[in-house]
Amino acid sequence: MSESAFDLLLWTMTITAAVVFVSLYFVTAGYGQFRTKQWGWSIDNRLAWVLMEAPAFLTMLVLWISTGSSTAQPAFLLFLLFMLHYAQRSFVFPLLMSGHSQMPVVIMAMGMTFNIVNGIMQGGGLFWFPNPDFAEGTAYLTRWNALLGIAVFLFGMAINLHSDHVIRHLRQPGDTRHYLPQRGMYRYVTSANYLGELLEWTGFAIAAATPAAWVFVIWTAANLVPRAHAIHKKYRAEFGNIAVGQRKRIIPFVY
Repeated sequence: MSESAFDLLLWTMTITAAVVFVSLYFVTAGYGQFRTKQWGWSIDNRLAWVLMEAPAFLTMLVLWISTGSSTAQPAFLLFLLFMLHYAQRSFVFPLLMSGHSQMPVVIMAMGMTFNIVNGIMQGGGLFWFPNPDFAEGTAYLTRWNALLGIAVFLFGMAINLHSDHVIRHLRQPGDTRHYLPQRGMYRYVTSANYLGELLEWTGFAIAAATPAAWVFVIWTAANLVPRAHAIHKKYRAEFGNIAVGQRKRIIPFVY
């Protein structure tokens, strides 16, 4: 891919993200607690998550191999962080799921498409058209943005994993009631898992300092912020304003 074509891809994805952001305030994506029959044919949630998330892992892996399987820093470390997230999301997270939930195939297909394109974007930003400062090698990793970004990524991942753990243990086996999460960062926001993921990719972008990484942050926000709003609204309707209290949607004390 030429650099001009890659730049066009980034601009196209940025504009598309803006459209998605606005649209999701009017149409709630029909997966998880918002799934309805109107979204069409659905399959097992575990299988759907693997099929949806694994393409990001596999696409990045293919790009790394096809560009010479370099272990040069700092691109390789950022590659490993990306792969760490998607190894967990593609192959561990689905295995930990309980219940018999399903996901609409159309949602899964849209997720697969984005993950393939995003894998190309992030792989391109690390291996095809990297930050020129990556030429500093390991010295780059001592820069303030690299240190801060990696710390924010790991902090966000810790929040994400803990929040998923809290959600998984809200109910006992056989219990089908809904509960308001209360532990961890759920004391401050009603979508703590989304907060964690947004922090992860913001940290990744700070560390990488590439346009591709920041486009991923824009997409993450475009997808998760409206959904966090929908979840917050549903929790207030289901549990009441007193129970939800002063919790924000996704960013503590802000939104």
